[in-house]
Amino acid sequence: RGLVATELGRWHVLEANQAAAVDADHFYGIGNHALVKHRKDTGERVAEWIGPRGGPIVHFNAGYVDGDELVLAHSNFPEVPMASSLEIHDARTLRPLRSHSLGIRLGSLTWAVRHQGRWWACFANYNERGGIPGFDQRWTYFAEFDDHWQMLRSWVFPPQVVATWGRSASSGGDWGDDGLLYVTGHDAPELHVLRLPAQGVALEYVTTIDVPFEGQAWAWDRSMRGGRIIYGISRARQQVIAARIPAVPAGLSKA
Repeated sequence: RGLVATELGRWHVLEANQAAAVDADHFYGIGNHALVKHRKDTGERVAEWIGPRGGPIVHFNAGYVDGDELVLAHSNFPEVPMASSLEIHDARTLRPLRSHSLGIRLGSLTWAVRHQGRWWACFANYNERGGIPGFDQRWTYFAEFDDHWQMLRSWVFPPQVVATWGRSASSGGDWGDDGLLYVTGHDAPELHVLRLPAQGVALEYVTTIDVPFEGQAWAWDRSMRGGRIIYGISRARQQVIAARIPAVPAGLSKA
């Protein structure tokens, strides 16, 4: 039997068609240009922000809560040339605070997180609309950046993970408290566990965990230390879903 997450709860959230985020008391639904905030205990909606159609926000991807801020990866998908930005909103009111444009880069920013004083981010390339001719999903990469978003190192994804992406790419990811990297694709109900390689250019595959949502972007509940709880979404069911992620066995987690 493989590793399987335990579902803890689910809530109907119409706008959450891209990602979920979470803090101690609330979870957040993220849509292309919509943000909603709900209480964990009752599911009650307490705030929302809707960007105007045709406005500067085209395609929110992943997000996470950092203190009083909601940090969001954003791109102009499916437009080309691909361009991306990091959008910071007030986690209390969901109103925009500031924006950092990354401009044109190879790939579309799908998720970005802070870890050990650096930015770590995925830039996705696609086999379908929004892709650039000659650059399919195999060109999707994960990279480390400094505070000025200058790339320091980058890696491609292992082929057994790329094979699960369909015609899309990696939609969500973040570091776990065990030092391993957890990533999802676009459609498969799987959380892939990876690590930085000792040598070479490809992330190292560790294992896969079955999760109760179909890919897309998700976030750790950092308020639950040691709890290993994540909040993800089911786009098909229009739901935000909480799940407990099992620990990766020591034999696998050690390089």
